[in-house]
Amino acid sequence: MKEKIKALIVDDERFSREELSYLLDTYEQIEVIGEAGSGDEAIMKTLQLQPDVLFLDVEMPKMDGMAVSGSVHELKKIPEIIFATAYPDFAAEAFRHEALDYLLKPFDEEQLGEAIQRLEKKLHRRAFSPPQEPQPTKLAVEGEDTIDYLNPNEIMYVSREDRVTKIVGKTKVYETKSALKEVEERLDRFSFFRIHKSFLVNLDHIHRLTPWFNGAYQLELQGTDEKLPVSRNYVKGLRKKLEL
Repeated sequence: MKEKIKALIVDDERFSREELSYLLDTYEQIEVIGEAGSGDEAIMKTLQLQPDVLFLDVEMPKMDGMAVSGSVHELKKIPEIIFATAYPDFAAEAFRHEALDYLLKPFDEEQLGEAIQRLEKKLHRRAFSPPQEPQPTKLAVEGEDTIDYLNPNEIMYVSREDRVTKIVGKTKVYETKSALKEVEERLDRFSFFRIHKSFLVNLDHIHRLTPWFNGAYQLELQGTDEKLPVSRNYVKGLRKKLEL
């Protein structure tokens, strides 16, 4: 049997909690594991019960639903939020809190059913999505005595000459024996583009392209007078990357 979705109902009005609990009882995939009559109680029960979803009222004394939503988003296990309120005016703010849905009182059973469907799909995707490993954000350049870790955004271009790869930053030039192709692969997630067999450039630092000869271009970078060659085989692809 498929594991049920655990729901916590949060509303300062007992009648509203009972009505929603009654409606949710018709969905065999939902299990109401608790109720809370205030924002403070909602946070406490979220910590204790670890629900998959909060059906959360907006207008509550002392601590309203938006404050509850902000607090539970700081938890290790963050439940989905479905706001359930009599006030339509809070809808825009609700979705800024990454709410899954926004239900108005009195509850419409069709809209509630659609919200449950969205909830099931979201939880299904979450369950079958493998956790993402954090991606490295620095380029390691190994020298004779040190390893420098470079912010890719600070690199202007990379060139290869006489079996040495030069990594040209805004304030310093680094050298590595790694092939240009290897450096290109390591910078693949960032804004770099091959413009020549011996040059890789950071697109964010490009200032101007100037026609040169035989369909080739020269490229100027921001903050420097140096000009780099753009082979004609790369011109079309470069312009496609740069232009709106």
